Amino acid sequence: MVIFPIIIVVSAVLWVYYKVQILRERDGLVQAYFNARSRICLGSVVFFFAINQYLFYQTRLSLFIGIVFLLLGGMQLVRGFREVKHYKREWQRVRAD
Repeated sequence: MVIFPIIIVVSAVLWVYYKVQILRERDGLVQAYFNARSRICLGSVVFFFAINQYLFYQTRLSLFIGIVFLLLGGMQLVRGFREVKHYKREWQRVRAD
């Protein structure tokens, strides 16, 4: 399965990109938005890493560790999506004023 390592690498690169964008931006709302985007990328790295490791090793230990990583990655993904949605609405509200 070559797709999971590709997704992991792309997500890791995007995570670094968004973290650098946070440092370059001065507006706090935009920084929070980029932080939420980076949280999505980090969550996808952890999520797909867990799937990749289980498919690679297929042991009981990798299953248990993979479940923990899936939960952590999934929580990061859900929180990131919720924050992005919230900060997008805030940006539109501030722009409308």
